[in-house]
Amino acid sequence: MTDTGPVLEARDVHKSFRQGPVTLEVLQGIALAVAPAERLAIVGASGSGKTTLLQILGGLDRPTSGRVLVDGRDIHGLSEEQRGVLRNRALGFVYQFHHLLPEFSALENVAMPLLVRRVQIVEARAKARQLLQRVGLGERLDHRPHQLSGGERQRAAVARALVTEPRIVLADEPTGNLDGGNAEAVFALMLELNRERGTSLVVVTHDLRLANRLDRVFEIERGTLMQRGR
Repeated sequence: MTDTGPVLEARDVHKSFRQGPVTLEVLQGIALAVAPAERLAIVGASGSGKTTLLQILGGLDRPTSGRVLVDGRDIHGLSEEQRGVLRNRALGFVYQFHHLLPEFSALENVAMPLLVRRVQIVEARAKARQLLQRVGLGERLDHRPHQLSGGERQRAAVARALVTEPRIVLADEPTGNLDGGNAEAVFALMLELNRERGTSLVVVTHDLRLANRLDRVFEIERGTLMQRGR
């Protein structure tokens, strides 16, 4: 697709769950378009469907109806293998809990998405090393997750999300498990890397102070998504 079109687009996305005889309508006609390099936040009460929406946008969960276009392709219209390839090429993910693999070093964890893409190991490790140095972990390359602080683990997770140079990063409460100082440092790093690399950013957060630092803020309420005023 061209750089002028949306990197990610949701069209009339619905999601419902059955609970016994009751159908829960979690998402009701969500529409959203994310431009290249744009930064936006999604806020809402606990249980409002923020994480469900993010998983659908990232191809990790299917909508009941509606379409999600990632880099111009309907991610839910692809085979599982094709969807995995598109996620690896176009999307990066950062979660509240880092999800680093405990048996691997920081360098190996960050290089892994490139190895999945079948990049040569020397090149993958070089790119991972460069990005870890950029996020302040150049002296921690060989440390495993349990040897890193909470803030360091989350910085490594941000590096892993960006190492493939994705079109867009989807972040689910990326600072929710950190104290104030580390939360601020990780969020500032994400914004800095967004500016440097032109990667779009969608952040689910409960922290309005952080959300208001992004270009647009949307709120989920009663299954619908509305843009908040500045």
